[in-house]
Amino acid sequence: MAQLLSGKVAAAACKEKIKQEVADRLAAGKNRPHLAAILVGDDPASRAYVRGKVKDCEEVGFESTLIHLPATASEEEVLHEIQQLNANPSVSGYIVQLPIPKHIDDKRILLAIDPEKDVDGFHPDNVGRMALGLPTYLPATPFGVLLLLEHYEISTEGKHAVIVGRSHIVGSPMSILLGRNGKLGNATATLTHSKTPNLEEMTRQADILIAAVGKPLYIKPKHVKPGAIVIDVGINRLEEKLVGDVDFERVEPIASAITPVPGGVGLMTRVGLLMNTLRAADGRG
Repeated sequence: MAQLLSGKVAAAACKEKIKQEVADRLAAGKNRPHLAAILVGDDPASRAYVRGKVKDCEEVGFESTLIHLPATASEEEVLHEIQQLNANPSVSGYIVQLPIPKHIDDKRILLAIDPEKDVDGFHPDNVGRMALGLPTYLPATPFGVLLLLEHYEISTEGKHAVIVGRSHIVGSPMSILLGRNGKLGNATATLTHSKTPNLEEMTRQADILIAAVGKPLYIKPKHVKPGAIVIDVGINRLEEKLVGDVDFERVEPIASAITPVPGGVGLMTRVGLLMNTLRAADGRG
């Protein structure tokens, strides 16, 4: 039976460390980290996710602010809130919760965010710094995956990591981070996607298989090398049930370790955001 890589257990341990760092900061007379979020509309998943972030902030001793705009809000109204947060010295960092309504240009919104406060790590300035190995905020989900691997003392060095899915949010940065020269890097990272020929052949070479394709139960036993570590980034609703991109029940018996959905990477994404906000309290560097 595979080892269960519980995001709940890892997140609780990480949050205890963050809570202690916040206490030490305040004892030293430093500022309290402050995370803000802009939520546009009433997407149920987004609302639940933002509620979770507010709860996380309370747990670790951060200040939090939620700016909730109606789905009918104009692009200019959202940009106005971004400008207010950029100019507010008490806000360490903030996020604009995705997805946003289709009448709003998400690229224009992204570019308006001050890179120094972009704790989601999506601004081109931060993506470029990550690629060059400069101090920056890492995208929260790949960061969360690394923190999960670190908690369970899973080494990536010398391993073949295959990522399925090339999104700018998960797949692409994941391949950069796993391939870099440093802690939780030094893997041979292969980025696969919908146009990859012989996908099964590629994924069966993986010592670490990361599924971030956004298709429910897409990864089957035929994709997995016996003994592989399987990280499921996907979260999909299927017949009123939340499932990942991995067919957990069928893959779990052949993997050496696997993340559940829910209760896996999603919780660690929120930890990645907290870590970025803690860093933002002192500036990106």
